[in-house]
Amino acid sequence: MGKTRSLATGLAAAALAVASAVTATPANAAACNGYVGLTFDDGPSGNTQALLTALRQNGLRATMFNQGNNAAANPGLVRAQAQAGMWIGNHSYTHPHLTQQSQAQVDSEISRTQQAIANGGGGTPRLFRPPYGETNATVQSVAAKYGLRQIIWDVDSQDWNGASTDAIVAAHARLTNGQVILMHDWPANTRAAIPRIAQTLASRNLCAGMISPQTGRAVAPG
Repeated sequence: MGKTRSLATGLAAAALAVASAVTATPANAAACNGYVGLTFDDGPSGNTQALLTALRQNGLRATMFNQGNNAAANPGLVRAQAQAGMWIGNHSYTHPHLTQQSQAQVDSEISRTQQAIANGGGGTPRLFRPPYGETNATVQSVAAKYGLRQIIWDVDSQDWNGASTDAIVAAHARLTNGQVILMHDWPANTRAAIPRIAQTLASRNLCAGMISPQTGRAVAPG
């Protein structure tokens, strides 16, 4: 009898815990007074798995702008990005200065990356970030041909330039609703900043959102 009562009590507690977990999601969603786009360029690489772990542990989703050659060399990591709930964008195949290339070369850079990401299980990208943020009419025309929305950034974390963890966190404090920040897949300081980035955004009721292919702005995940 005592065991039966204990079992019933345990089941009731478990059910309450599940209900609490379920009802917590809308409450968290309601706390989002705006959305920002976290973006990571140049992957996937040997650092990608640790970055994905840090993002997931801190409840963050991001857009990973992958290089095609890296995606082709690491299809398992492309799949891991998708399985971790990240969005995957096109960052060219070899990271060249596209504005110095012919239309045929630009087409090759973009089309091969689309294929490499799809082959890795990352779906067909709808977002494109030109290397170095360099673009012109030719680059935009080729991107549009493949149904890609060009995404630059509003805030540069400077992680590619040796920015400290403190500086990377401070860059996120400047983000406002709808804005996009530039980060990279490879810097150790960026990965170390992830927990504090999550805290900084939460303190301002901002959530990590998806980047809309229609507007190029960060919006609620859909």
